[in-house]
Amino acid sequence: MTTSEFDSYRPPEEPRRRRRRDRPEQGNRRHRSGLAPSTSDGGREMAMVPEPQFTNTASNSYYGRPIVKAPPWDERVAAYLVCGGIAGGSSLLAFGAQLTGREILRRNTRITALAAAGVGAVALVADLGRPERFYNMMRTVKVSSPMSLGSWVLAGFSTGAGVAAAADVDRMLGEKLPLGPLRGILRAVEGPAGGLAALLGAPLAGYTAVLLSDTAMPTWNDAKEDLPFVFVSSASIAASGMAMITTPVRQTAPARALAVLGVVADVVATRYMEARMDPVAVEPLETGRPGMLMKWSERLAIAGGIGTLLGGRNRVVAAVSGAALVTASAFTRFGVFYAGKDSAQDPRYTVEPQKRRLAARRRAGITDDSITTVR
Repeated sequence: MTTSEFDSYRPPEEPRRRRRRDRPEQGNRRHRSGLAPSTSDGGREMAMVPEPQFTNTASNSYYGRPIVKAPPWDERVAAYLVCGGIAGGSSLLAFGAQLTGREILRRNTRITALAAAGVGAVALVADLGRPERFYNMMRTVKVSSPMSLGSWVLAGFSTGAGVAAAADVDRMLGEKLPLGPLRGILRAVEGPAGGLAALLGAPLAGYTAVLLSDTAMPTWNDAKEDLPFVFVSSASIAASGMAMITTPVRQTAPARALAVLGVVADVVATRYMEARMDPVAVEPLETGRPGMLMKWSERLAIAGGIGTLLGGRNRVVAAVSGAALVTASAFTRFGVFYAGKDSAQDPRYTVEPQKRRLAARRRAGITDDSITTVR
């Protein structure tokens, strides 16, 4: 008998019994399994599957297994989400500092952008398991794949950020790097390289939200319309917080302004996203470990914003406020990451929102593109 790996999902079957032919003198017919006896209104098909009663486990799904399978991602992917936000936001601050002549802010944010992108790339490759897998993603460009586009965005961003940061590091070391005639070329392409990193900064900070919401995880997928805004606003407070930690206050005015605006945008975007989500799909964001992280993220963001607004010109207050903002951004991304994975464990997060969406489509009269018809 030919079997496949999917046979392991099937429950054990009882041995079949040989059926005997009914004798004519019995005067009755045996009923097929699953059919009700003939009544005055005719034989009707009985329900073979009872209405599911959900619990906090996957015991009510397919043969005791989750309905959707969570991706095999661990905290290294969450760290990549955090690093992508810091890198993308820092490149925008660096380009602003480049245009306004703030040399220390430009240097520090360029180095921060490159370091964050490097750490994020290492975390991503470590999660993939083998470095050549990242190389394989660069062999083609697939417009419909957030992972494919994101890989190219990361590569282009890292190139621009690397060239711009190398120029500042060379100046910081007194032009002692053995560059020779390459130093003139480096100076010539420094500005465009910084512009390239800034251009790709926002996509780098936000594409990971599209990557998450493009999966079948109920919480991530339900937040697909608003999660990119949450990630971009979160990246702005992370980058401004890093700038306030590393840079003297006399040059951090743009970072402080971005921090205050970013806190407002982050709190509003997160609250708006949660309000628009299905009441069941949003539960993982509000309970357990993800719920705790999201609550503390909001508290730290507000505290960091108030500290920046009231005491941002003090070096110690600015550094403490910046640390609060960076931590708030990290908590947001880790909270969203854990919530999506948790939502795959309970079948009600998948089934109940689907039933509500189907009921809404029925009320709207949309039935021609559904396998379920209106009776």
